[in-house]
Amino acid sequence: MPGGQLYPLEINPHTEEPFLRLPSPNDNIILTPPRANDVKCLAPIINDPRVSVWLEGPPIPYRDEHAEEWLAQIIKQGEDILTELREEDRLNPDGQLKLVGGCPVRHIREVLPDGRDIYIGDIGLHRALMEEVLDPDERKKAVATNNEKAVGDPSTVWSFGDYLAPSHHGRGIMSAAMGTIINQWAIPRMGVRCMVGYTFSANEGSKRVFEKNGFEWKGTLDNGKLVRGEHKTINYLHWQL
Repeated sequence: MPGGQLYPLEINPHTEEPFLRLPSPNDNIILTPPRANDVKCLAPIINDPRVSVWLEGPPIPYRDEHAEEWLAQIIKQGEDILTELREEDRLNPDGQLKLVGGCPVRHIREVLPDGRDIYIGDIGLHRALMEEVLDPDERKKAVATNNEKAVGDPSTVWSFGDYLAPSHHGRGIMSAAMGTIINQWAIPRMGVRCMVGYTFSANEGSKRVFEKNGFEWKGTLDNGKLVRGEHKTINYLHWQL
């Protein structure tokens, strides 16, 4: 089959790096694996107040050593998936497309007219944190149960975490990136059938990104979340194939 087990990823002929391209009018935007030399690119975006205000996970201020640790983790995750698929190609070149446990492309880049690309954001697909389970102990159990499910199990619940450089806000890039991952990779290559979205309740822009991709808003959650000492409520959205 065209592309073998890496389908529908395209391959950069110069670097041999796999990527997914967003549809027009954002077809100069691609999703690639994270790169070790992205380390200096993360902090300027994450520390921008227009981005950091909506993020829960990363420490603020975000430093290059934080980026190095994070990149080592997600680079390995992506490389493991690509290695698994290339090995399947070698062992079973005419076989059915293999389901995998993640998406190997997540870093969002703008391709410039001269062919160079610049890092502008990140969109990662991961197993859900089950924020809708309000009791903390029950939530831990629900997360553990979800994490134990086998690759391709249609009952596994997935979710997205993402951010985009403010210079590129308002262009529909994140909506297109999410839709590209859902339709080109999550559904056909991971067997994803159920997803949820969580955003801080004041983050209308992120809520719209999920809604544009078929997520239904289910309400606002208060599970006692504290982010850098501030109490946060959460938009809860749901998607089912």
